[in-house]
Amino acid sequence: MQGSANLNIMIKAARKAGRGLVKDFREVENLQVSSKGAGDFVSRADIAAEKTLKDELLGARPNYGWLAEEEGEIPGTDPTRRWIVDPLDGTTNFLHGLPHWGVSIALEHKGEIVSAVVFDPAKDEMFVAEKGAGAWLNESRLRVSDRRHLIESIFATGLPFGGRTDLPATLQDLARLLPATAGVRRWGAAALDLAYVAAGRLDGYWERGVHAWDLAAGLLIVREAGGLAEPIRAGASMLGDGEIVAANAQVFDAFAKVIRNA
Repeated sequence: MQGSANLNIMIKAARKAGRGLVKDFREVENLQVSSKGAGDFVSRADIAAEKTLKDELLGARPNYGWLAEEEGEIPGTDPTRRWIVDPLDGTTNFLHGLPHWGVSIALEHKGEIVSAVVFDPAKDEMFVAEKGAGAWLNESRLRVSDRRHLIESIFATGLPFGGRTDLPATLQDLARLLPATAGVRRWGAAALDLAYVAAGRLDGYWERGVHAWDLAAGLLIVREAGGLAEPIRAGASMLGDGEIVAANAQVFDAFAKVIRNA
């Protein structure tokens, strides 16, 4: 894919952060996993990756704004553009030595995502999209699946943990969805869930209580691959309220109806 200058900056930044994370991941695999030792190490890896991304992205576009997990929001002198970044999506997987985590970078212009990168360094898979230019995995064009019935489709979500208040709603979702589908997966990395919908590996994804930096890049990638994405509740905002239902166009209405009725 011949991307814009901004997309090329994003790809370069993702690869640089990814190299550091892969090195840190090898160290995590050798650590005794404990809530303190390994957790502290992963936190340092996360912060180091965010610094790399900030240096690369704001170094290239110093007037853009910034929204990311560790440092929060930093206004730019250009109020119309900002980077939305998750340096390590899938932190718990990373902590446990599971090779399913990624780097997510989105560029927002006037409230709309216009460029997106989700990079899986462990598998060397670079998912990218630009508004109106399609979505790509490495050098291959992405299209969502063509499955037309819930019973032949698989979906992904996040499961609430640590006392989160959205557990009852998610259990209701599962009770309605599981009997009607080919299954539900919980991979633990929202950005990659959306990228997998774009690649046709999953037929849909939904979740509540997700941060903007987890969703922003994947949202554009799904749409540019021909998928649909909307907030779960009428009048809500996907990035602002942290909720999403996304799928291919053939199963979207039936899938969204199940989730919205739960």
